[in-house]
Amino acid sequence: MSDAGTLEPPLAPVAPARRLAAEGLGTAMLLAVVVGSGIMGERLSGGNDAVALLGNTLATGAALVVLITVFGHLSGAHFNPVVTLVFALRREIAPGLALAYVAIQAAAAVAGVWIAHAMFAEPVLQVSSHLREGPAQALSEAVATFGLVATILGCLKARPDFTPVAVGLYITAAYWFTASTSFANPAVTFARSLTDSFAGIAPGGVPAFIAAQIVGALVAAAVVGWLLKDSP
Repeated sequence: MSDAGTLEPPLAPVAPARRLAAEGLGTAMLLAVVVGSGIMGERLSGGNDAVALLGNTLATGAALVVLITVFGHLSGAHFNPVVTLVFALRREIAPGLALAYVAIQAAAAVAGVWIAHAMFAEPVLQVSSHLREGPAQALSEAVATFGLVATILGCLKARPDFTPVAVGLYITAAYWFTASTSFANPAVTFARSLTDSFAGIAPGGVPAFIAAQIVGALVAAAVVGWLLKDSP
């Protein structure tokens, strides 16, 4: 495993600029899918939130498989600051590059939301009014993020080539078994506060979500790191 992160090491060294470009493109496309499919689902579901969520779920899970496969050999396809944090703590990505990853992930996530708005002729600049607050929602985010990091680290140990599919499947499931619908990503959480659509989160809920995501990721890194260590 290398500092590429989510997938197997790249076939050849990749320049930092190209790695950052891959992270930015992948994150922007992910948010365009999340928000765009949410808007489409809401428009076509006739007020049935379950149908809208199902459309949102399937599009997001499928897109993750594709995006991780396409960009994984370039940047590791983190698309997520807590994933980058975990790999930085494991010393598999340099601290300076990790900070640059987080910055590009945040900026690209916002860009992806704005692109989704533009595609659906919505006002580009929005603020969400969708309340997602309370201890149950925060716990859901901690659990969702724990599972995501565990999925990534477990696949890297056992089946690196299966990581894109495993992540897509996990997020598809987590949309439905968590009360928060599994944001599991601080960049995604912040960016989704800037869309007043089906996928949005009111800004007041963002700090608790992000704090819970960080806790979930750190606990997963510790627990799974212990479980998978080579020594008895």
